[in-house]
Amino acid sequence: MIQEPELLTEYKERVTAALREKHGYKNVHEIPKVSKVVINTCIGSAPDVKEALEIAKTELTTITGQKPSTTTSKKAISNFKLREGQAIGAKVTLRGRIMYEFLERLIKTALPRIRDFRGVSTRAFDGNGNYTLGVADQSIFPEIELDRIKRNIGFDVTIVTTANTNEEAKSLLTELGMPFSDKAKKPTAKKVEEPEAATA
Repeated sequence: MIQEPELLTEYKERVTAALREKHGYKNVHEIPKVSKVVINTCIGSAPDVKEALEIAKTELTTITGQKPSTTTSKKAISNFKLREGQAIGAKVTLRGRIMYEFLERLIKTALPRIRDFRGVSTRAFDGNGNYTLGVADQSIFPEIELDRIKRNIGFDVTIVTTANTNEEAKSLLTELGMPFSDKAKKPTAKKVEEPEAATA
């Protein structure tokens, strides 16, 4: 029997109760959840398009454990030497168990490996409860062997939730462990001024 991802277990046992208490949901179906995660990369104007695309797809497969699909351009843009239907990148859509496994590795292992990491931005919500995180290169994932990297692959991670507002989505991701940069700092104790000594 396949073991349930720890993050999914935590969502069921702790996160749902915390969100219900914070936002006052009356129905269990109102509690927001992550519905899917989409990882998207673009090879840009690489001269060796075919090789760049294969490398990108191989790296995404290693990171996510799922084979990506090829994304193509919807229209031709002459200034960028782009033809309609031309392969421009790769995309993976994760759901269910594999989605929670990826999120767990992203939040607990990959993000903390970023140099001088101080949290992720709180400004990347789209107003509909979805959050997009940009990753500069694939080396932050422990599955990637650094000495075998042929090309740095940057990609976007879009976390799609059932939340209706940015606030609810942020609450969900915070409870799941997403390290936002605006986490409240512990208030420093105010210095109590001592009364002046009475003069004789």
